[in-house]
Amino acid sequence: MSAFMETLFDILFDTAIDGVKMLPFLFGAYLLIEYMEHRAKNLHRALGGPFGAVGGALLGLVPQCGFSAAAANLYARGLITTGTLLAVFISTSDEAIPVLLANPGSLRLMGQLLLTKALLAVAVGLVADLIFRRVRRGKTQVERGPRGEDHHHHHHSCSSCDAYRGRHPLLRAAAVHTLQIFAFVVAIMLALNLAIALIGTENLSRLLLQNSLWQPVLAALIGAIPNCASSVLLTELYLSGSLTFGSVVAGLTTGAGLGLVVLFKQNRDKRQNAFVFAILLAVGIGAGIALQLLGF
Repeated sequence: MSAFMETLFDILFDTAIDGVKMLPFLFGAYLLIEYMEHRAKNLHRALGGPFGAVGGALLGLVPQCGFSAAAANLYARGLITTGTLLAVFISTSDEAIPVLLANPGSLRLMGQLLLTKALLAVAVGLVADLIFRRVRRGKTQVERGPRGEDHHHHHHSCSSCDAYRGRHPLLRAAAVHTLQIFAFVVAIMLALNLAIALIGTENLSRLLLQNSLWQPVLAALIGAIPNCASSVLLTELYLSGSLTFGSVVAGLTTGAGLGLVVLFKQNRDKRQNAFVFAILLAVGIGAGIALQLLGF
């Protein structure tokens, strides 16, 4: 057997072993997530009021993309403010938390990540509401519908996040979601291991702009891609040492799951949608660069 084939076999074997080791932790994480999500009701009540951004930040920490999609729907219907929507989007980490939970040695990092994103989400959300309420001081609730009427909450479903929710037992829903993300994780781990073997650690670091203030910008742009794979990729790159903490925060701040897709689809004001996205991108990049300058 040639040296290349031996290296390839070792990479495949190591990736498979690492994947199998994390599978039970991943399933346990999604079982907990599914249970928490089934218990969540009346989101518009939890996100309403002058401190809706605080509730939005806490809700967004629950590691799945359904809440960001639901928040986008509520925003389009005028039931939550811009600050609350931003708080949900900023605190959302999509699939990063389950991936970290599947790596028991990463629990401290997960705590740091959740705390950083929660504080950032609350701060940005409250400031945004303060600014926009002053600008539109003629309205008692900034983001109400065109005639000021209330709307019933409508929960958005998406194939990658919610397709099995409400129609299948809890265990089956958790198992399906686990297998979906497990496939993403293994594929990305394999790709990273092959990249390191083929192009080398130093060349991969150069490609990812390591030790550069441009890396958080690159991570933020990757995070903005509305797909579960982007959050998995960012998390695995951080765990492999290829991304700084500031960069992974930048990427996971802009990574609002399918919330942005739902926002652009459901909200008719496209300029408003673009403004929300621009704020999200600016916050992600700014926070990432600030953390990197501080040595995180």
